[in-house]
Amino acid sequence: MDRIYENYDVAVVGAGHAGCEAALACARLGLETIIFTVSMDSIAMMPCNPNIGGTSKGHLVREIDALGGEMGKNIDKTYIQSKMLNVSKGPAVHSLRAQADKQDYSREMRKVLENTDHLTLKQAEVTEIITEGNRITGIKIYSGGIFPCRAVILCTGVYLKARCICGEMSTYTGPNGLPAANHLTDSLIAHGIEMYRFKTGTPARIDGRSIDFSKMEEQFGDEKVVPFSFTNTAEEIEREQVSCWLTYTNEETHSIIRENISRSPLFSGNIKGTGPRYCPSIEDKVVKFADKGRHQVFIEPEGNYTNEMYIAGMSSSLPEDVQIRMYRSVPGLENAKIVRNAYAIEYDCINPMQLKPTLEFKVIEGLFSGGQFNGSSGYEEAAAQGLIAGINAAMKLLGREQIVLDRSQGYIGVLIDDLVTKETHEPYRMMTSRAEYRLILRQDNADLRLTKIGYQVGLIDEVRYQKLLEKERLIAQEEQRLTHIMIGASAENQEFLRGIGSSELSSGTTLADLLKRPEITYQMLAPLDPDRKALPDDVIFEAEINIKYEGYIKRQLRQVEQFKKMEEKKIPGSLDYKEVPSLRIEARQKLIKIKPENVGQASRISGVSPADISVLLVYLEHYRNRKAEEE
Repeated sequence: MDRIYENYDVAVVGAGHAGCEAALACARLGLETIIFTVSMDSIAMMPCNPNIGGTSKGHLVREIDALGGEMGKNIDKTYIQSKMLNVSKGPAVHSLRAQADKQDYSREMRKVLENTDHLTLKQAEVTEIITEGNRITGIKIYSGGIFPCRAVILCTGVYLKARCICGEMSTYTGPNGLPAANHLTDSLIAHGIEMYRFKTGTPARIDGRSIDFSKMEEQFGDEKVVPFSFTNTAEEIEREQVSCWLTYTNEETHSIIRENISRSPLFSGNIKGTGPRYCPSIEDKVVKFADKGRHQVFIEPEGNYTNEMYIAGMSSSLPEDVQIRMYRSVPGLENAKIVRNAYAIEYDCINPMQLKPTLEFKVIEGLFSGGQFNGSSGYEEAAAQGLIAGINAAMKLLGREQIVLDRSQGYIGVLIDDLVTKETHEPYRMMTSRAEYRLILRQDNADLRLTKIGYQVGLIDEVRYQKLLEKERLIAQEEQRLTHIMIGASAENQEFLRGIGSSELSSGTTLADLLKRPEITYQMLAPLDPDRKALPDDVIFEAEINIKYEGYIKRQLRQVEQFKKMEEKKIPGSLDYKEVPSLRIEARQKLIKIKPENVGQASRISGVSPADISVLLVYLEHYRNRKAEEE
């Protein structure tokens, strides 16, 4: 029998990385929020890799922090190794990555949730969304209890009708044996929501005592740690770090896999869901890259208080007996004891093209979603979407303007725009190559780009905002100072430049112009700059990049101006694409289905050509003129 329980403003379904950010955003903005989870043990759980960040994903975490999210703060509390990746390359692709203590990460996030005002945690399976007309009015849980609410945010992760597969064995559970959510899918389909079936996988966990690390290459963290959160300093979060280890598969490994490929559910047809292209299983790698004699395998600790080691690079769904032989063929793993088998997991998710850029469903008012439920992969992608969904659900209920980050503002903007605009037939993974404006969307300047938005929303407090303004002032002041300090071509200065491996001056120049030379850093110029004042490292870093890459940055900013012009050309919601002459059939079908909000978004839809956009622009001009005359 159904029973109606207390009212809430917002109900968040799922307490993974997306759900945590969504619930915290709503509660911190003063809305009474309840977050449901199938198990309290699944809060911010890391069922796969034991790390946060990485290439492009580190950008997302720092953007989450800049907007007022929690992920960056939480990994700073719980990391066991930290490393800045790609430092040999340009600053656009520098990405922070930290190994986490999995249990600590989950425990600390749960502590934050439990001590946040206006936030209630509830262990229960949500089975239905309840609507009146096309508007959300509540949710129902498995016991029959109904919780009326004004907005729902779906962050179900990989739990909807989840099925874990290891060889011929299937278990209908979520990750790590936790309960699956088996009923909500039917309710969503009944409400006209299009569902997909996706798949992901995870490698085995091995007892560290059974590993011979002497046959592997030790991987250390950075001596000087860079925090994920802009609220922390390196000194505040420094701690003793643990090592990771590198080894490789070999021909024996590949031979074992090839001999048993018919027993892999990926190739036997037992797995129906579509897997991530950019995070393939080891059997996928062996089949698709048959010319490669070996593949990297990273051995990563799962925490300070466990011997479990994560075998990164060898996710699999092969049967258990094959897994034992396969892992033991790898140098250092000859006597490996598997604690948890590798497995694949299938789950239900949505076609994200059903969403507005605010992450609200087009067909149901007040229904938002984020995370792997939206067809993405990864903790960081999930948290980013959860934060935006939470902010926009709150803004809607508070009668305030919702936020949409565009592709020139952040990786989060690229991520969401790709999901809601481009067809996603496999789990979406963020990559630096997806960001057209990555030189200005660096991980180091996420606060300069987005903290003002977080402040306007209400998730950044006044103290942090004023610190940002002071940082901006110091950067601009230092850039100006270096631009105005002249250096002459004296014998002493020429000798100095020769000494640091730089060419001599033909005439006087500025310190800023010297800094543009690729071989010269800010610190190298100290002997030529006796009046220099002590500045924070992050101020120096930003000033140096802005000067050194000034030409490239200006070029990219000009590109952004052109992009903005297209984004500003709004498409009226009432526009009937059937009336637009000369549109190709495919373009018309896609535009009707997606209903882009502006011409820029329309131009990024697969199947809409530049010629279609030209036709659309001409029609929009006539359309607006006609509407103006009618008024």
